[in-house]
Amino acid sequence: MKDSYMAEEVLITPPGKITSHLTSSLLAVAFLTSFGSSMLYGYNLAVVNSPAVYIKDFYNRTSVSRNGTGLDGEALTLMYSLTVSVFAIGGLLGSLMVGMLVTRFGRKGTVVNSTVLVFIAGSLMGFSRICGSPEMVIFGRFVTGIHSGISLSVVPMYLGEIAPKNLRGFLGLVPSLFICAGVFSAQILGLHEILGKEDHWPLFLSLVVIPTFIQLMLLPWFPESPRYLLIEKHNVHATIIALKWYRAKCNIQSEIEEMQEEQRSLSSVETVSVWRLILDPLVRWQLLSVVVINIGMQLSGIDALWFYTNDIFKNAGIPDPEIQYTTVGTGAIEIIAGLIGCFTIEKLGRRPLIIGGFLVMGFCCAGITLSLVLQVHLPFMRYVSVGCVVGIIAGFCIGPAGVPFLITAELFKQSHRPAAYTVGGSLNWISNFTVGFVFPFLQMSAGSYCYLVFCCVCLAVAAFVFFVIPETKNKTFVEISQMFASKEAVPETQGLGHLDQLKLRKMNGYGTLENGSLEFDSSSSVP
Repeated sequence: MKDSYMAEEVLITPPGKITSHLTSSLLAVAFLTSFGSSMLYGYNLAVVNSPAVYIKDFYNRTSVSRNGTGLDGEALTLMYSLTVSVFAIGGLLGSLMVGMLVTRFGRKGTVVNSTVLVFIAGSLMGFSRICGSPEMVIFGRFVTGIHSGISLSVVPMYLGEIAPKNLRGFLGLVPSLFICAGVFSAQILGLHEILGKEDHWPLFLSLVVIPTFIQLMLLPWFPESPRYLLIEKHNVHATIIALKWYRAKCNIQSEIEEMQEEQRSLSSVETVSVWRLILDPLVRWQLLSVVVINIGMQLSGIDALWFYTNDIFKNAGIPDPEIQYTTVGTGAIEIIAGLIGCFTIEKLGRRPLIIGGFLVMGFCCAGITLSLVLQVHLPFMRYVSVGCVVGIIAGFCIGPAGVPFLITAELFKQSHRPAAYTVGGSLNWISNFTVGFVFPFLQMSAGSYCYLVFCCVCLAVAAFVFFVIPETKNKTFVEISQMFASKEAVPETQGLGHLDQLKLRKMNGYGTLENGSLEFDSSSSVP
């Protein structure tokens, strides 16, 4: 039955390049996973800013009721800093779990099962004031950090695997767009006129359960990643069903043939561990690329920018009561820049967006330093500094905010992808925590010149991408692996006959080419 269906697909599918349209199922999954998971990361980054005074007051009053005395300034600052930074600690733990979870539960299964963490975190933070427990706020932030650590890796992995190659860039940047939307929504809801009042901060923190509930109700109705079903589970029937959901019928056979080509090259390799990934010489350049772009994403200065934002706006003459609305304006700029990235990546490619984004950020970081130094003598430089802030935000959201997660999916084949996301995600969170911890000391020692450090990082990452990472637009995972094979001095022409007589030879999971016929054989995938 399966063979006859596959034979029918061979007859109706014209050979050649696969081109697919954006179907309603693809768009629905992209929006559901990003809305219910990725957006929460952005929301939780910004949600603790506006109610900071009220949270500290709650901590102090709880100490008085328990011990009879309030907390001194140093202890209060320490508790609030722990509340903010424990989110990154949870994110690091979640990123380390990704490889195990996606192998056991699948891509969609991991997204769905991890929703329980959001409900636990939302309940803890929502009832913390009623219970008089600061520990519930801190632990709730830790738990939601675990969820964000998982989601930041799994959602791009899932979307990258269900997307056809000509739409992989667009769908891969949808999560980063929703991260920007999460920051923006937290800024809007945190206004004093909405939820920025003392009575509302527990509700403000716990609103994360609403998008996750919507995701939990709808996402289970959609199929698992077809690549996971075929390559790892060897389930041809489920793969066909999944592709019928996500593709036009005429594209099914061609895409299964491409997946089986990858499966043949990986037939002797199971999902590798992080340690095996690090030791594998055949993926050295791919791994180095993931390390550089993920560390560079956080060391670019985007997070540290917010330390100076209010001061920059104040120096530009913006009154204190209006600064919160100006901050909301920067959130709108993030969304606009993210939309530009989404709708241009399939035309421009990955390299122009990430190289251009880092270059803009680097020059704007230098511009902030220059404007802060000169504004004492040249008052108009205050407005230059505001423009540089906008430039850094726009440059980041157009490319560096989302392309690193997309490239992590594209540079590795199925067996190595979970471990690669574990490495990239953990480095991302470690770098995030490092910037938050080190920047205050860097600011005290270097003053306005601290942004020159971020300028150097941005320019160095742009140079690395320019010289090392090839363009991956509209290429299959096997084709991308073959591009990197030349960097590892693998002889790609060894034993080649005619171009239409090529077959991947198994070589530790990453193949070179040898003589033989590359033919479509559906029976080879039937378990």
